[in-house]
Amino acid sequence: MSDVDKSGVAQTENVSGKPRRRGCLGHCAKFWWAYLILVVVIVVVVVPVVLLVAVPKIAQQKLDDAELILDGISVYNTQGQNMTMSINSTIKTDGSVHADIEGFVGDMYLEDHKPHTPFARVNFPATTADAFQTVNVTQFLPIHDVEALTIFNTWLLANRTLRVTVQGDTNVRVRGIARNYPVTFKKTVTTPGLRMLEGTVVNPEWIGIESDENGNNFRATTIIPNHSRVSFELGNTTFHNYLLGKEVGTVFIDGLTLRPGLNEYPMRATIKNDAVIEVLGQKPYCEEGGVLPFQIRGKTVVNNGQALPYFADALASANQTIDIPIGAAVNKSLGIVIPCGGLGGGGEKRKRSSLLF
Repeated sequence: MSDVDKSGVAQTENVSGKPRRRGCLGHCAKFWWAYLILVVVIVVVVVPVVLLVAVPKIAQQKLDDAELILDGISVYNTQGQNMTMSINSTIKTDGSVHADIEGFVGDMYLEDHKPHTPFARVNFPATTADAFQTVNVTQFLPIHDVEALTIFNTWLLANRTLRVTVQGDTNVRVRGIARNYPVTFKKTVTTPGLRMLEGTVVNPEWIGIESDENGNNFRATTIIPNHSRVSFELGNTTFHNYLLGKEVGTVFIDGLTLRPGLNEYPMRATIKNDAVIEVLGQKPYCEEGGVLPFQIRGKTVVNNGQALPYFADALASANQTIDIPIGAAVNKSLGIVIPCGGLGGGGEKRKRSSLLF
């Protein structure tokens, strides 16, 4: 191709491009108002949608993803219609959203018991969405539902673990946005139970033929383990006392408060000596040093002069078996060793036996 031809081609290409640029600029100049309307529509429609829909969903999702750790609960100053409750807890989040959460009333209920009737309503304080948040609250708590509280205490007593849910409606304000968004706080935590106070130990100190000034003929020291994270102020507590299915007396523990860990208290009781002596002479107990399988079951709980049925009924829901070395106490206090077959011989054994019956 000649130089003239090349020049002609170049001129053709240049001429064909210029009208396109002028057409695009002309289109924008002619319809600028349409683009302005489009921008306004985006601002008016999309931004509110983000603020009204996306932000609340993100806030709720972040709240749902947060972890609630129940560090401990203390229940004290217990009375018939109210108590004081302290809750120590920790909330963990990923810390990606900077927001403030309003205080709210949280219903506490057993997750695995229907219907979900709250056993307590607690005023939780305002918090933030920081990665690590300590939430402690102490509140004078009216008892709105004694039955629900009794069921909770019964489950706590009987189970190794139980699930407790805290639920309440509140508002979140994301920092930088001048409005509140409604959200629901709902967290279920698994917490250790009391395991029927398994591991309770009773160390007898004295057993008498005659009752003392309180009407008791048995004294001991008891060590009661609390496997849970809940502290209870029960007060003066009494128990039915059974031996091989027969009621043989009443056990008393005064001023009882169960804190997590081991709790040591003096115990006193009124027991039927004849029933105990009879079983001590039976096999296999006479061959095992006189260790007898007593059972106790809750009878009454009184604190501040008021009956506490939400504790008493829970303790009465099941029997607890405790092996007590009662034979050693009889030997120590009365100087008697009960042989297999009982005190059926003559002489000194018969004389001492008559004192017990």
